[in-house]
Amino acid sequence: MAMKHRDRVVSALAHEAPDRCPMQISFTPEFAARLRARRGQAAGKTHNPHGGGNVYDLEIELDEDILLTSVGWANSYYSGDDYTDEWGVGWRSTEYATPFGTGCYTEISGHPLADEKALGSYKAPDPERPELYADSARLLELHGAEYWIVGATVTTIFEAAWALRGLETLLMDMVTDTELADAILDIPFLYHLAAAKRLAKMGVDMIWTGDDVGTQKGMLMSPETWRRFLKPRMARFISEVKAIKPDIKIAYHSDGNIEEILPELVEIGLDVLNPVQPACMDPAKLKRLYGDRLCFWGSMDEQHTLPFGSPDDVRREVRLRLETLGARGGLIIGPTHHVQLDTPLENFDAMVDEIRTGGRGRQFR
Repeated sequence: MAMKHRDRVVSALAHEAPDRCPMQISFTPEFAARLRARRGQAAGKTHNPHGGGNVYDLEIELDEDILLTSVGWANSYYSGDDYTDEWGVGWRSTEYATPFGTGCYTEISGHPLADEKALGSYKAPDPERPELYADSARLLELHGAEYWIVGATVTTIFEAAWALRGLETLLMDMVTDTELADAILDIPFLYHLAAAKRLAKMGVDMIWTGDDVGTQKGMLMSPETWRRFLKPRMARFISEVKAIKPDIKIAYHSDGNIEEILPELVEIGLDVLNPVQPACMDPAKLKRLYGDRLCFWGSMDEQHTLPFGSPDDVRREVRLRLETLGARGGLIIGPTHHVQLDTPLENFDAMVDEIRTGGRGRQFR
């Protein structure tokens, strides 16, 4: 008998083997449009892959187990015309071409705190506005009994801070003006902490937090710098959220190789590591070293296998992850990033089918 979606996740996160591995798959707006087009559907409501105001019908029809609701700076990502978001960060639209059409990403074009003199008059958005949580409340009401609901507050500290200040400038501040760096880092930290606490009070099952602090080969900053500026804030974040809802799970996102700080993330209470990029870190090794203390979310290679492999390659990778990273539970399987426009639908279908049925079921149509 099939488990409820949320029960499947609960079992996996308890390091038990559910009826099948739970999955979570998100995609760019352009890929979502391809899924809708082949089913004869109109594009519908604007799709935010982080879950803010998202349309959940595709995720539900795919038989996913997790639904996301997002409050924070990451909700500023939109494709289309150039704009300035409510934080004062400027964005420009950049097109890219794939064999399956043209997509659009937004890139940061302006930093409101590039001049440190602007800090004195800067006013961050208010994280207590009730309208920010309307979609979250609706999602919990409609689907909280069946699905595992994740409140996303990603880009929690570092990424939103460097968007305000500029990446190189903020990294320099961390060396030459620690007081200024602290002041800027606190702006997004306190905002996202307030949002996470509000979401925890509302009843979400997990908070998804984190920042990209890794490159393909190692840390973007030294572990010492991470310990000085980010670890204490993340420790406070986890502690205060779990004080509100002790059974809540905390997931931490960072692209790249962050093996150097994994023991310390475990130390401060992390439950789930995302996205486990196999091009950067060995998933089987992480399971051996941390599988008794950490669960994992992601691990399907969005850099190589999904866009450039064959359907058989995708199926083999799914099975490998289930047999290693997912052995004895502990895995929510999915791509290591939003599925991109360059991914063949045949590969996407193979991934979903292999996760759901081991290759014995119908494809998603």
